[in-house]
Amino acid sequence: MSGHSKWAQIKRQKGVTDSKRGQLFTKLGKEISIAVREGGSDPQGNARLRLAVQKARDNNMPMENIERAIKRASGASDTAALAELTLEGYGPGGSAILLQALTDNRNRTISEVRNVFSRHGGNLGESGCVSWIFETKGVIHVQGDNVDAEELALQAIDAGADDVKVDQGAVEIHTQRQDMEAVRKTLEENGVAISSAEILQVPQNVVGLDEKAALQALKILDKLEELDDVQHVFTNADFPEEVVEKYHG
Repeated sequence: MSGHSKWAQIKRQKGVTDSKRGQLFTKLGKEISIAVREGGSDPQGNARLRLAVQKARDNNMPMENIERAIKRASGASDTAALAELTLEGYGPGGSAILLQALTDNRNRTISEVRNVFSRHGGNLGESGCVSWIFETKGVIHVQGDNVDAEELALQAIDAGADDVKVDQGAVEIHTQRQDMEAVRKTLEENGVAISSAEILQVPQNVVGLDEKAALQALKILDKLEELDDVQHVFTNADFPEEVVEKYHG
């Protein structure tokens, strides 16, 4: 899936281990909290909350956890301390890395991120150094098992999608940010099983890495994802399939 959200695809293939599921739910809860703070606790009138709840459900977060997060955020003072932070840098092989964080301590988060970059062959950069490489897109994933990819592509384009990519049995559908919900709804009404739908930063060009740089890049991306304050990590690195299999094998 060169040129698209390769790292997101690798994470899905890897799956979420039980040990990391608690951390994932915590991060999803943070997203819900920020969405409630910005637009209120009613998903019908709050598009960001609607997407956050749908993402939590896509990741099998129990409904009671979701409802508790919304209720807590509605009257919580601790949510007010959370701030959104975007950091940028360079990974091994000249790859670009863009990450989004939610934090109650900006200096702590920057320090932790800088430490991961420096320890694993990367460099934390200045604001704007790589963000121009990425474009905000709605990205819908469909598992390709028993799916006619060509038919699905036609349905997606008819529903308003910009682009459809097929790779190793998985179908990735790109939309404009504002069109993602409508495209998802149309596909589901047509019987398509959606595995995930998110607003992501998609690279407009990619950097191919050799085995050594690819293994280093996978390591740094994993370490960044493990930081509690980091919500999303994006890269324009393109990884050889054999390296991905070796790393997660």
